[in-house]
Amino acid sequence: MPGSSSWWRREAIRSCARPSPRSPGASSTTSTGPSASSFPRRSSRTPSSRWHRRSPGRRETYAELVRRLSHQSVLKHFDAYADIDWDGDDFRIDPADPRWELGPEDSLGETAWYRAQPPDIRARIGLHLVATFMKTGLQFESILKRGLLDFAFDLPNGSPEYRYVYHEVIEEAQHALMFQEFVNRTGFDIPGLGGLDRFLSRTVIRLARIFPELFFFFVLGGEDPIDHVQRTALRGGRDLHPLLLRIMQIHVTEEARHLCFARHYLKRNVPHLGPARRLALSVLTPVILAVMAQRMMQPSGQIVRQYGIPGAVVDEAYRRSPRHREKTLAALAKVRELCRELGLLTPVSTRVWQLLGIWNASPAA
Repeated sequence: MPGSSSWWRREAIRSCARPSPRSPGASSTTSTGPSASSFPRRSSRTPSSRWHRRSPGRRETYAELVRRLSHQSVLKHFDAYADIDWDGDDFRIDPADPRWELGPEDSLGETAWYRAQPPDIRARIGLHLVATFMKTGLQFESILKRGLLDFAFDLPNGSPEYRYVYHEVIEEAQHALMFQEFVNRTGFDIPGLGGLDRFLSRTVIRLARIFPELFFFFVLGGEDPIDHVQRTALRGGRDLHPLLLRIMQIHVTEEARHLCFARHYLKRNVPHLGPARRLALSVLTPVILAVMAQRMMQPSGQIVRQYGIPGAVVDEAYRRSPRHREKTLAALAKVRELCRELGLLTPVSTRVWQLLGIWNASPAA
């Protein structure tokens, strides 16, 4: 099985961590770990625009961080087809493969209804869930890419954000290719987002230009929950299908940069917003997070209907499950803490968080 948990964790953490003491222009041609194919392709050329390390003891500025993220995108990046052996025997998708079955740690997987299903049905449901989340993810990333391009449209010449945003768009395009290829190979015809979500997506795209702070909270709402789920799965020690493992390794590594940029953009810009925009941001952010968490962490109506999952089971697994609520709170913890840091958890907005069922009163949450 390609890759290792220690490798992807190191690669993901480096995105927002302090720079490595290795020369910033160096490009490693050797790899350590179980397989050279587990690692991203590294540029064989010296980047034309180098990122320079800051002096020891001096805090990294926002512009320096953005340039560093761009530099990392040059040195460490993936291609959906060059870096995944789709036709390899180990990566072949068999809907009856028991590795697709949901484990007892999964909200649906722990129900008596699911455990009572035949093994091939349990595996098929698990694969269908994975494929559905990937379809939802690639459609979310389509919204993200279009919004980022709108965001970049008015950036001034010389803006370090312009270059980084285009790096992110390229990486998200590779993720979409990767997710769609997976969906195609499962054989499931998955529609993805519903009509209302597709209609509202146009508004989200416009936000990137007229209210970018709210747009980047939308970005975190879509990326943080699935990032949390994938990291939890990678740490869980289960025997994951090699193709799923490979896709998750690639995704969490590059998403670390995207999440890092969104958080630092918000830290830099939200404090300068006026009272009206801060109020709107504080109230609308929990709404976005609640909706996105549901899309990314619960089965679609198509799956419920196709496999005849009783409403009582859906309630048991998700709507009324304290354990699922804990998972949702954990998936949103970083964004909630960011809101706290930015002073967006006011008495009014806190009430919204509570009404939506995503509030955790613990300061450490």
